[in-house]
Amino acid sequence: MSDRLEIHIVSDSTGDTAARVGRAAQSQFVDTEVEMIRHARVQTREQLARALESATNRRAAVFYTLVDPSLREAMVEIAHAGRLVVHDVLGPALNAITTASGREASLVPGRSAPLDAQYFRRIAAIEFAVKHDDGRGADDLHQADIVLIGVSRTSKTPTSMHLGYLGYMAANVPIVRGVDPPPVLFTVEPWKLVGLTIDAEQLAGIRRRRVRALAGAGARYADLAEIYEELEFTRALHKRLGCPVIDVTGLAIEETAARVAELVDDRRRAALEGARGSAV
Repeated sequence: MSDRLEIHIVSDSTGDTAARVGRAAQSQFVDTEVEMIRHARVQTREQLARALESATNRRAAVFYTLVDPSLREAMVEIAHAGRLVVHDVLGPALNAITTASGREASLVPGRSAPLDAQYFRRIAAIEFAVKHDDGRGADDLHQADIVLIGVSRTSKTPTSMHLGYLGYMAANVPIVRGVDPPPVLFTVEPWKLVGLTIDAEQLAGIRRRRVRALAGAGARYADLAEIYEELEFTRALHKRLGCPVIDVTGLAIEETAARVAELVDDRRRAALEGARGSAV
């Protein structure tokens, strides 16, 4: 039998919710090869049985989102008979809300989450990140919730986009040795500013791959001595701005964004409390 693990996603809709949970869990098992297999629009016991048959006698886990109680009962029954490892992603959440609210769920398969204010804020935040990427839109940096500052290839753009997905208006400003940063950067509220840095040798490797992709143009861009100078110049700027610095070496984009958001939220609260204290 193969060492590969199969994660079967079974849903009465698209399976996106269970797939996200499955991928999140999978990410904690870095040495395990995983294949994701999706069984969408499962509406009957027969369809459910066929989906589970493909996981039987396999090295597999089943994540499912089924709103129909009879299908959930059938899942438990069939899984028990086939000795399958299964996880109900949606059922416990439905039960929790039913218990807390005292109301029964409508149990309509495939119903999408409502488009609330948070959804529209995310869309606006992602658009903001696009318009304020790589130093663009510097004139209105004051509108940003977060401003990322770092040299090229420190994950500023993808981190800004992920922060946008989280609902933060994020801008990013690239730092180039010998080039003055935009003056407005020194007038933005300090708690909004976060510096990004990275190990010089890792950055050199990232940039070498970039140079090869561009057919060798700009070789100094990936020169290690130049990179040390560039990082030192940026470190001095971070110090002048008085901003915290996150080392992104080896960090996933999601982890970098989470650390940035936590830093900014903490610094914003401290600034507000300080302002209230001085007003008393």
